[in-house]
Parts: sequence; structure tokens; C-alpha cells
Amino acid sequence: MYKVAKDIDTQVLCDTIVAGMQENKAKDITVLDLRGIVSRVADFFVICSGDSTVHVDGIQSTTMRHVRKEIEERPWGTEGKGGSEWVLLDYVSVVAHIFYKDARSFYDLEDLWADAVRTDIPNID
Repeated sequence: MYKVAKDIDTQVLCDTIVAGMQENKAKDITVLDLRGIVSRVADFFVICSGDSTVHVDGIQSTTMRHVRKEIEERPWGTEGKGGSEWVLLDYVSVVAHIFYKDARSFYDLEDLWADAVRTDIPNID
């Protein structure tokens, strides 16, 4: 498995991603701790929703900017920026999933990774 550049602690990276999402009022943030799952693809998934495609784009931009500013980390890859239904920011050990609310319920990653330890973050109003 790849290492995160500069060996940033995965919990710090996860917390920084959550804070970046909160800056743009992302909804229903959920952190899935996958470290206890043998076949995991990352240590954490951070999942959130936006109210519109514009909101999804804004969350993505704000999250990337916040992580870069706070811990000088950039995603190794991004997917889905064109359609804004599901944007993925791949930081290797932490993967951020930013969904348009309808797409989130369709893909239901929380159920797919139900063996993970789940933490729901309260919405900021």
C-alpha cells in the first residue's frame, strides 16, 4: 500500500478533511474507520452530502484548500468533478466521498462498509 506523502498520521488527515468539509457546511458527515477490516482499501472513508451540485463542488474545493493549508497535503487523485453527483478525493489512507444527497442514498457506502466503526459528525448550522 502507498504511504501518505510526509507520513502524515491518518487520524490527523481524517480530522483535517472533516474540518474542511465543515467549512462549507457539508451535511451528514460520517467517518468510517476501516482499520479493523482486513480487506480495506484505506484507513478511513469520510462521507458527506451537499444540497446541490454547486454545493458539492464548493465542498470539494474548500476541503482540498483546507487540507493543503493546514497539513500541506494534496489528494493523489480526484474523480467525479465533472458531474458533481459523487466527487472522490483520494488521499490514499483517507478517501473523502462528497455526494449530492440523492446519489449518496443510492450508493449507500455506509451499508456497504457496515463492518467499519462509524462516527456521525453533527451538522453545523
